Amino acid sequence: MSRIIVISSGKGGVGKTTVTANLGMALARLGRQVALVDADFGLRNLDLLLGLENRIVYTAVEVLAGECRLDQALVKDKRQPGLVLLPAAQNRTKDSVTPDQMKKLVNELAAKYDYVLIDSPAGIEMGFQNAIAAAQEALIVTTPEIAAVRDADRVVGLLEAHTIQSTRLIVNRIRPAMVQANDMMSVEDVQEILSIPLIGVVPDDERVIVSTNRGEPLVLAENLSRPGMAFYNIARRLEGEPIEFIDLDAAKENVFSRIRKLLWSKII
Repeated sequence: MSRIIVISSGKGGVGKTTVTANLGMALARLGRQVALVDADFGLRNLDLLLGLENRIVYTAVEVLAGECRLDQALVKDKRQPGLVLLPAAQNRTKDSVTPDQMKKLVNELAAKYDYVLIDSPAGIEMGFQNAIAAAQEALIVTTPEIAAVRDADRVVGLLEAHTIQSTRLIVNRIRPAMVQANDMMSVEDVQEILSIPLIGVVPDDERVIVSTNRGEPLVLAENLSRPGMAFYNIARRLEGEPIEFIDLDAAKENVFSRIRKLLWSKII
């Protein structure tokens, strides 16, 4: 059975597209057949994060208009043959596609792929309605900021009303030092407000920006960074593996302890 998962948030700029790109690539690396759907008509970005922007010929709009077949619009990733992208049209608005049309497209993909991941646009209007039309599961992405969490809470309520079977939480761009200084909400704070199961915590890291600009998802690196490992672990948890969460505080302490040992050895 294919799994149709929408990645949503409510607020823009919290990292939905980054999560979609890395999660899709990680699942493909685990041997799954994955289709990514960019549901952000007019402001597509998923192709850029995957480095596939120059390979787009047709989009979802041409498929719906009968101007091409669905398989002609799918952009295959050369690095991971099991991953394809259905791009959104950049010159059309979200109102140019209906939820029923999106549902038809997504269900066609679900007949051929193990996972269909839908990158939802920001907001809760037509673009959001299109993105959730065929979804069975949802991943809510939020940063530990009160505005983002409040918007995520609104989306959780809408997803429950839409009878989404499973909704889980990804806390993105967490900074342990700021949490310890009480300058940032903790993961526990976010969980308490949203009251949905946690599936991933992604630490803030400048390498996320570098990978985005290069069109190379973090999970492709030979030596995974902490955010890369976090994305990979989310994919494994989706697969049902009992993966423990990275102890970000412990990781930071280990770095400092290694520095102290190095300095101490030099003193001796």
